[in-house]
Amino acid sequence: MAIAMGWHKPDNVAGSSAPAIMVGLFVATGGVLFGYDTGTINGILAMRSFKDQFSTGFRDDSGQLALRPDQISITVSILSAGTFAGALLSAPFGDWIGRRLSIIASIGVFILGVIFQVTADALPLLLAGRFLAGVGVGSVSVLVPLYQSEMAPKWIRGTLVCAYQFSITVGLLAASIVNQLTYQLQGAAAYQIPFGLQLTWAVILSLGLLVLPETPRYLIKRGDKLAAGLALSRLRRLDITHPALVEELAEIEANHEYELALSSTSYRDVFLGSPHLGRRILTGCGLQMLQQLTGINFIMYYGTTFFLGAGVVNPFTISLVLNVINVVSTVPGLFVVETWGRRRLLIAGSIGMAICQLVIAIFSTVAYDMKGLVAKLLIVFLAFFVFFYAASWGPVCWVVTSEIYPLKVRAKSMSISTASNWLLNFGIAYGTPFLVEEGTGYASLGSKVFFLWGAFCILGAVFVYCMVFETSKISLEQIDEMYERVHLAWKSRGFEPSWSFQQLRDEGFADSGIPPAEHELEPPRTGSTATDTSIQTIQTTENHTENSESEEDKAIRELGLSNVDFSY
Repeated sequence: MAIAMGWHKPDNVAGSSAPAIMVGLFVATGGVLFGYDTGTINGILAMRSFKDQFSTGFRDDSGQLALRPDQISITVSILSAGTFAGALLSAPFGDWIGRRLSIIASIGVFILGVIFQVTADALPLLLAGRFLAGVGVGSVSVLVPLYQSEMAPKWIRGTLVCAYQFSITVGLLAASIVNQLTYQLQGAAAYQIPFGLQLTWAVILSLGLLVLPETPRYLIKRGDKLAAGLALSRLRRLDITHPALVEELAEIEANHEYELALSSTSYRDVFLGSPHLGRRILTGCGLQMLQQLTGINFIMYYGTTFFLGAGVVNPFTISLVLNVINVVSTVPGLFVVETWGRRRLLIAGSIGMAICQLVIAIFSTVAYDMKGLVAKLLIVFLAFFVFFYAASWGPVCWVVTSEIYPLKVRAKSMSISTASNWLLNFGIAYGTPFLVEEGTGYASLGSKVFFLWGAFCILGAVFVYCMVFETSKISLEQIDEMYERVHLAWKSRGFEPSWSFQQLRDEGFADSGIPPAEHELEPPRTGSTATDTSIQTIQTTENHTENSESEEDKAIRELGLSNVDFSY
């Protein structure tokens, strides 16, 4: 399956990656809920039947019933307020009942919110439904990348997490198509159908999750090593006693014990703990906030209404085209996230987005009296902007924030960094109408708002260069080692892992996390140092003859596994 998509599992990696890939891709479709719920309100706000039903008496310039700008703002942004709460709540639940069950519970909350939206006939119930749906979406936005990163093999981990962003774009496209098909309907069906269709995939996803395994790393965190071995056996398609599986499980456990020896698992340690957790949370929060400040959700939330004001003919069609570009452009990111790496892709995307935003802003300012030309330039350069975003910042931010945190605080750290994304999302969703619209109390920026987005894109490139470490092609445990040994982000690309966390654990911890000075730590071995008496492992004995190989190494050689990479 991976070969057909353009990737190839390294020959020296034991077992099969197909089960983990299929599980990762299925769970990634949780992004459809996120994308669809975000995208559907874009078109619904412009529907005549929606305005007639939910207007409180306000009329637009043409004398027709409409929602006031503050009502539009709260209708859009209340979802983001819910997602902020959901992202923060996801950590304690994810650590308490597990990643998988927490996702199922989050989908249940989302379904309740959708029911409220479908049955709403006035703004209060609609807002309550959007808030509840937001709580579910916010929790899913933390737990899905977390689940994916903890169960995926390292050689395709980035691509699987990128698939989550691809699913978001599919959800946005699906919402745009449904809006296109229903906006001319008469009566409540025009907006109830788009709202109600959200239930379809939510039910399918929750039923599928009932039969999927919990992540091995979470089970190690809970101390259930036998269950972790069984889960890893399903994902790698290896016998539970296979040396490669035993070695991977032992390294995960040893790394977790090493992390716990450095600091605790409290929220305080998310910011002040070791190794370098403060730098990591700053990186994650900075990336997530800058992702919002690129201006992408200005297009996704308010694109249709903005195009109307900019003189674009048939804005529903233009929004649909941009969503198609968004989906298609995510595919290049899936292919190059492992070969180019995270840093290069993010920097290239920042530069491309900045150029597009500034060109739109400059031409809109200089040629403001040439509406036809400005409308065409707006469409063309927004299409290029969406391409650069979808191939870089869209997926890769989720990849980086799902990788850089240690297991002991991974759920907490991801929830905080994702909550920062939703906090900015709320601010942009609520504040944009006040920035763009004309009138008393409004900034009346119009297309000049693209100067602001362009400046933040430039800031994003600088931030990535200074703060984002290259995490491709190394395991989650080896990322801990990188943060210990590499002090400058721009030097991280040349990092080569060499520590064995099992050896650190067995030979004693150093407070600084630096290997003991009297010897060099060996690279990860190709044998097993079993840590669980409930799992049968290869027993090793110490050979005191200087030039003879150990029983463990001899067993590995006789099994023909001397060239197998036991590190996932």
